Amino acid sequence: MAELHIGADAEKTVVSAYPLKTRTGRARRNRTGTVTEFLPVTPSGRSREVRVTFLARVSLPLLLVSTLMFAAGVPALLLAGIILTTLGLAGWDDRRRAQRTTFAIPRTEGARVLRTPEERAAYGRALAVARRIRRAWPALPGMIDPAEADRTLTHALDDLASLLVRRQEIRRLRAGLDGVRVGDVPAESPAALALAEQRERTEELWLTSAGQANRILRSIEETALAGETFVREQRIGATARQAGLALARLTTGAPPAESAPELADRTAVVLGAYRELAAAASLVP
Repeated sequence: MAELHIGADAEKTVVSAYPLKTRTGRARRNRTGTVTEFLPVTPSGRSREVRVTFLARVSLPLLLVSTLMFAAGVPALLLAGIILTTLGLAGWDDRRRAQRTTFAIPRTEGARVLRTPEERAAYGRALAVARRIRRAWPALPGMIDPAEADRTLTHALDDLASLLVRRQEIRRLRAGLDGVRVGDVPAESPAALALAEQRERTEELWLTSAGQANRILRSIEETALAGETFVREQRIGATARQAGLALARLTTGAPPAESAPELADRTAVVLGAYRELAAAASLVP
């Protein structure tokens, strides 16, 4: 997985290796490393009547300019084509601005679509935590390789999307099996026994997928926490050192204040969190 493109509208979350397209409305891109998020743009809210009025106002200066150009010898057919094309593009753009954003489902191989609220919420939380991880990288120079860390995080988000798609399919299957009524069927019936077996297998898959997804989610959260804690400790340490220098100047004859606690042990914690994240993603089948 070289890059990841992610977009969420009101009805689904789309994860793909290729750029996304909108079916209606507009979206802006927010690229960070190898992850590009397509963020819906708030609709303008302009009604059809307002848009028609806008086109009417645009057409007036176009007609005036066309009249002058026609008088100068420009062919009428060419002018009509220019006017119609201009009005068509303006109307199309105005209509898209008024629409709510919905993403088209990619037909490319490997595209994942999350529709269930639970799986969409879980992936949304993972994305939010991933942003926190990336924000901490500039404060961790020499501790991590940003390119390698970016690949690890993108790989984890990619595997999580695949797991959650699988989990939403299991959720639907589980709900369907639970909805089957067997009260009037003998317990020893082959059909009832087969249903019980399928329910048991589905439950095993349900628990397994939960464990795998939670492992990645937990690793992402721990990675963010380790980096943020290290950054806070750096800031606290810098404040303590500055205060120590100030006190040394203010206290006549006093020895310099002790330096802030060594933060080297926190380096191991941060690196361990990234290794755990990489391991969690690599364990996904």
